[in-house]
Amino acid sequence: MRNLGYNLVKIWIKASLHLYFGKIKMVGLENVPKDTPVLFLPNHQSALIDVLLIAVDCNRKPWFLTRSDVFKKNLLIKIFNYFQMIPIYRIRDGREALKNNQAVFDRCSQLLCDKEALLMFPEANHNLKRRVRPLSKGFTRILFNTLNQAPDTDIHIVPVGLNYKDAVTFPDKVALFFGEAIAVKELYDATDLKESTNRVKEKVASELKTLTTHIEDEAVYEQTVARLDALGVDYLNPKAVNATLQNLTTTTVKETTKKGGFIAKLMAAIFFVLNMPVLLLWRNYFKAKVWEAEFMGSLRFAYAVLIYPLYYGSLFLVFSWAINPTIGFVAILGLFLFNWGYVKSR
Repeated sequence: MRNLGYNLVKIWIKASLHLYFGKIKMVGLENVPKDTPVLFLPNHQSALIDVLLIAVDCNRKPWFLTRSDVFKKNLLIKIFNYFQMIPIYRIRDGREALKNNQAVFDRCSQLLCDKEALLMFPEANHNLKRRVRPLSKGFTRILFNTLNQAPDTDIHIVPVGLNYKDAVTFPDKVALFFGEAIAVKELYDATDLKESTNRVKEKVASELKTLTTHIEDEAVYEQTVARLDALGVDYLNPKAVNATLQNLTTTTVKETTKKGGFIAKLMAAIFFVLNMPVLLLWRNYFKAKVWEAEFMGSLRFAYAVLIYPLYYGSLFLVFSWAINPTIGFVAILGLFLFNWGYVKSR
């Protein structure tokens, strides 16, 4: 029964993601080991939606290391436990709280020994910038803790590059690149943990920088993004974007002005009219409550998942009462297909 509920929610979320995004591109799923312990290590840009995109399509059923401050209410704790979320403590939670992490690491080690999959963000924070930030050593502590307890455990790391076209806009597009699995034992030396830590971190960081767009020089980040945008690069293809970065010069870019076509503007206007109550409620109330840009996509997705069934259901009842249920069903189906087509065409 537990698996049934989990799988039903997973199907619902996966379908909702494909309705929400104009495109979801998955590359490298064949790199995910099927029957060995795995630690997924993605870059982190768009809060919760990063987790959802990986969880529903990674060919495993991962456990998630999640910031501990969300584990406050008993009901939430039960929900998070059901969906295999494990609290991890950070310095901002207080130095005393950090002591709890050893129990967390031991639990993660046991899961890896049981050939389970884990997912955590090695950057230890989220940021919309198109660059791989310095990695924390927390994930290496879990790996080495496991190998210290069970040296024969064949753990593999799978780096994952998340690439959004524009994570704060709607509709958006996203590409996930799963890198080749990295055998941890080949990088681990029990007699030199410091060097082993550096070796693993450098390997993961190097891989992530090929799986997502990486702008190395943060001092000229904004100017670099502006030039990439002017070139019209495809952020869903990080290999091509990184190649462009290698050859980017001040003479590369010519100023261009992007203009939407008449059909695109007409479609946007129709979409707004047909979905006006939903859009106005989001723009005038809920959007203003988004406290960080990194949460924009996640909260907008959650809003859409909750509000659209109510919106479609309300319209169906109105049409059924005013005309008849058949007309109501046809009207709602037509609206659903138009919205779907609009999102996919953007």
